[in-house]
Amino acid sequence: MFESTIALSDASRILAGIGLLTVVTIEFGGLFLVKVAGGGVPLTDFQKAFSRAGHAHAGVLVILSLVALVLADATALTGFWGWTARAAIPAAAVLMSGGFFAAMAGKGRTRPNRAIALVFVGAASLAAGVATLGVGLLTA
Repeated sequence: MFESTIALSDASRILAGIGLLTVVTIEFGGLFLVKVAGGGVPLTDFQKAFSRAGHAHAGVLVILSLVALVLADATALTGFWGWTARAAIPAAAVLMSGGFFAAMAGKGRTRPNRAIALVFVGAASLAAGVATLGVGLLTA
C-alpha cells in the first residue's frame, strides 16, 4: 500500500519497534508522577526529584535511541561497532532511568542507595553509543 523511502536494517527495525513499545511504560511513569504531584503517593523530596529524573531520562533517551537507529543505518558500521551504535543508547535509557528509580526505592529514603551505580553505567553506555555513532557518521 505504502512504499517506504527509508529502508531500515533488520537490527534497527527490531530495536525501533521495541523502543516504541517502551513508550507505553513511560506513559505509566507519567501517570505515577501525576499521582505523586497530587499527593497520592507519599515520597520524600529526594524521591520526587529522582522520580522526575528517571522519567525524563527514559523519555529523552528513547527518542534519541530512535533517531540514532536511522543515523546508524547511514554509516558503514558493522559487527561490534554497528551494534554499539544501535544498542548502547537504548541500553543507557534502561540503565539510567532504572538507576534513578532503584536508587530511590525504600520508604522515606533521603539519599540514593547503591543502585545509583546503574546511572553511571548507563552514562558510560550512552557515551559509547553516541561516540561510536558520531565517528561512524563522520567516516561514512
